[in-house]
Amino acid sequence: MKKIQDVTLWQLFFSFFKIGAFTYGGGYAMLPMLMREVIDKHHWATEEEVLDIYAIGQVTPGIIAVNTATMIGYRKRGVLGALAATFGEVAPSLIIITMLAAILHEVRDSLLVQRAFSGIRVAVCALITQSVINLAKKSLIDLPTVILFLATVVATMVFSLSPIWVVVCAILSGLVLKQIKRESL
Repeated sequence: MKKIQDVTLWQLFFSFFKIGAFTYGGGYAMLPMLMREVIDKHHWATEEEVLDIYAIGQVTPGIIAVNTATMIGYRKRGVLGALAATFGEVAPSLIIITMLAAILHEVRDSLLVQRAFSGIRVAVCALITQSVINLAKKSLIDLPTVILFLATVVATMVFSLSPIWVVVCAILSGLVLKQIKRESL
């Protein structure tokens, strides 16, 4: 992992600008690009660290992509790093939304635009599926985590349990499971 002085604010800004510019479909779709940029290209964190930061970004209020960028930026360069990474992540959206808002009203009924959006939705589904598979490979590591995963699926899909309660229960379950493992050693 690179030392803090090896990472410039511009590197943080432009790396997250690229992630923000080419991530369509929200935070789940950003995970493959985030991992390539942060782990493979810059070596700013390990895969486990990125998955932990990403998980924290999911359970904290706000947008996953912004939360994750902020935390990685903060880890690398403190408050200024957090600001650079966060602004890099949101700047493409601000630019694109501003431009689209000006023209979308005029072209929203266009068949070409509707077809383009349907293609984008399919690509986003593929990116989200890839992220879920990658997270599952790293998260479902033993029988208790598989059981917790299945319980979460049932709680959300069958019983429509609020995501807040699911996260709280998962946190408590993780704490209890770690304590049980620690005591059995």
